[in-house]
Order: sequence, then structure tokens, then C-alpha cells
Amino acid sequence: MIKYNLQYFAKDGQGGEKTEPATAKKLTDARKEGQVAKSKEINNAFCLLGLFIVLKVSIGSLGTKFLESFSQVYNKIPTVVGYQENSLGIHVFSQIINNVLVIILQMLAPIFIIGVIISIVTDLIQVRWKPTTKPLQPKLSKFNPISGLKKIISARSIFELVKSILKIIIICYVAFSTLKDKREIIFRLYDIPLNLAISYIGDIIINLGIKISSVYMIVGAIDYFYQKHKFSEDMKMTKQEVKDEYKNAEGNPEIKGKIRSKMHEASRRRMMQSLPNADVVITNPTHFAVAIQYDAEKLKAPVVVAKGEDYLAQKIKDSAKEYHIEIVENKPLARMLYYNVDVGTEIPPELYQAVAEVLAYVYSLKNS
Repeated sequence: MIKYNLQYFAKDGQGGEKTEPATAKKLTDARKEGQVAKSKEINNAFCLLGLFIVLKVSIGSLGTKFLESFSQVYNKIPTVVGYQENSLGIHVFSQIINNVLVIILQMLAPIFIIGVIISIVTDLIQVRWKPTTKPLQPKLSKFNPISGLKKIISARSIFELVKSILKIIIICYVAFSTLKDKREIIFRLYDIPLNLAISYIGDIIINLGIKISSVYMIVGAIDYFYQKHKFSEDMKMTKQEVKDEYKNAEGNPEIKGKIRSKMHEASRRRMMQSLPNADVVITNPTHFAVAIQYDAEKLKAPVVVAKGEDYLAQKIKDSAKEYHIEIVENKPLARMLYYNVDVGTEIPPELYQAVAEVLAYVYSLKNS
């Protein structure tokens, strides 16, 4: 006979099927590891849309700066050529290049800044602000070729491939339908002035970019909801994992029960040690027993030094007989003291009269 473990044939391996939603602790740990439900597509879509909107708004000023920089460079070409036989020409040429680079940076800086802002805001909307450096830490498991092969051949990689193909098809369709509507203008570009042709081409490209970005946002929204669903499924836990996490967080219930039992036992032992100081034990008579102590010089009111139910009540009565403590039967008072007064605390004022009558009866028995 061959011994085998049925757990190895479970759907998700050891522990069984993952059917339980992720606990708060597991989600927090995953967040620290950089695992969040986030769509890169929606981030790219917003950045792309912001880029083309900025271009549409500022294309006039960008074009003016470009023409000015071109004129500056073009006008200084004779100066560079005139000094080409000495080092002054190289100095003038490097100065021209520096000026052009400064102008280009001034033109592109607002676009880059807006792109960074859009990217940060999109990430904050998706996953909120809680940075972590753990994903940047090197891990040997990342260099495992088997793990890499599993990532390449997986449902996630197939989904990404299908998504990329769909994006290309959608973008090509939007581009084709837009250019098809503009074909008359495109075919007449060679008949119109250069500046006007450039303006038309710029408008076509920007409007096409905005359309593609808008469609891309729909793809990004679908991907975002898919990523949230996929993350929720990946974070699911088996029943055994939930139990193990509860044990680690709260402690083993069996151990906690034993500790609680030991504490009750120690408390009961201290209570029975205080019993000889009692003046009277008030009983139900079979279910409850409450021991009362009163010292007029030390205590403001009578104090419950011991109480118990059923088996413990019988032990209190047996100890009371052993120490010659008077036992008085008073069902309503015994029940009231048992349920409303803790061991070591004074009785409430509303019970003064009833307890005083019992103590007076006990003192009269002792004095007789």
C-alpha cells in the first residue's frame, strides 16, 4: 500500500480552497509589500489625455517660441561660419546650442510637470498615499527562472496580451475613422500655404490624440475594475489560514482558555482564603451563597468577601461550618448580592437595610 495525503490533491494545495475574503491584517501586509489593486492603463490614459489637452491649449505659444528659436539659430549661422577658422566660432556655436536647449526645456517643462501631477493624483485616487520601499529591495526569488516562466505562461500574462491586442485594434480603428473624415483636408494640404498646413496637421493630430485618450480611458476603467477583482481573488484565504492568523493575532484559544481557567482558580483560592474573616454567609439555600464581612472601625459598609453558585456555593457553606460562621437563609437577598456585588466590593446603599437586619440577627445569636 502507498501512503498519501489527500491535502495534496486539494484545489489550492495545503489548506484547501481559498474561499474566505482577505482579513484586514493580510491586506495591510500586502500593502506594505507594495501589492495593491492598481491599473497602469488608467494612469496612462489620464496622462495621455492631459498631454493632448495641454498641447491644444498651448500650441499657439509653443509654435511661436519654436519659430523664434529657429529664427535665432538661423540668423546666427553666418556668424558661426565667419569664425569657423578660430575658436570663437566654436564658442558661438556652443552658446547657440545652450540657448536652444533652454528654450526647449521652457517649452517642455509645463508638459512634464502636468504629467507628473496627473500621474501622482491618479495613483492617490486608486491606492491612496502610503509609500513603501519593499518592492525595491532585491529578492533572490525574483531571479528564479521557474517563477519567471510561470509568470510568462499564466492567466495574467494571457489577459495582458489580449488587452494589448484590443488596445491596438481600438486605437487603429479610432485613428482610421478620424483620418477618414479628414481625408479631404489631408489631400488638399499641398495646395495651401505651409503655415496653414502645419496648423491643420497639428489640429488633426491633437484631436486624434484626445479621441484615442478618451477611448483609452474606457479601457483603463475596465482594467481598473478587473485589477480590483483579481486582487480580491488573489488575496482570498483558506479557512485554515484565517484560523492560523487569528491564533497568531489573538493567541491560541486553548491556551487562552487554560490561562483564564488558571486565573479563575487563583481568584477562587484567594476568595476561599478570605472566607474565615466573614461574619455571615447568606444562602439561597441550595444555589447561591454569599459571605459578608463588616468591621465598623475599618469599613464604611459591609463587604462581599466570597460568593459562589451551585458547587462553589456548597464549598462556601462547608467552609463556613468548618470556621463556625453563621449561615442565614434569605433567598431574595442572596440572589441580589450574587448578581449585583463583586467580590471585594461594598454592598450598595439600597441593600444596607436588608444586610443590617441579617448582621443584627447574627450578632444577637453570638451574644446570646
